[in-house]
Amino acid sequence: MTAEDLPYSPRAFVRLQGWLSPSFPSGAYSYSHGLEWAVEAGDIHDRSSLVDWLEADLCYGSGRNEAIFFSEACRCVIASNHAGLTRVAELAAAFRGTSEFALESSQQATACLTTLRQVWPHPVLDSFLEMNCQPVLAVVLGARSAAERIQVRAALPAFLHSYVANLVLAGVKLIPLGQTDGQLAIAALEDAVLWSSAQGGRATLDDLGSAGFMVELASIAHETQYTRLFRS
Repeated sequence: MTAEDLPYSPRAFVRLQGWLSPSFPSGAYSYSHGLEWAVEAGDIHDRSSLVDWLEADLCYGSGRNEAIFFSEACRCVIASNHAGLTRVAELAAAFRGTSEFALESSQQATACLTTLRQVWPHPVLDSFLEMNCQPVLAVVLGARSAAERIQVRAALPAFLHSYVANLVLAGVKLIPLGQTDGQLAIAALEDAVLWSSAQGGRATLDDLGSAGFMVELASIAHETQYTRLFRS
């Protein structure tokens, strides 16, 4: 059985929407993924530059890699490949370019894992407790989505949309932008979300890599930024 053979469940998709909702207690609002420094440095200063930055991250940077980790976690759960899921989780944990990205990743994933185990328990979530690495949000949600029998082609775009929407919200606060400009930015990123989802859904761990080095440099600079609203 492949990811596309999984039967569609409206209840499962409603659950996924809940897991990706801003109301889900993962603490995503605390992190800007380096945007705060990019705004301080003037690299991001309006809606257009925010869209350009996030589009590059989605298609060629860390967002692209998160899509691959998400889809690989789905495949492992569908195939009941526990060793493969462990490998994906370990590689994803090691694939953080800066200390702030490692904190951003592990704290959100730990909070997500805790809530999922309490409210929507499943044996696949317990397996993360046995792994000798920090959890990663894309892997946790990818695995749990597959356990819920949600197709990758539905789950992955929803995950990436949530990923970029949270960063747009950070941009709205930092630049600042109005709420309408924020929604226009999210709308402008739809093609990037869908493109990255299509690419990530076909890619494997051998395709991991990033050309979004400015995002990592912004994160490094943010570690010593004097005035900060966000943790990354």
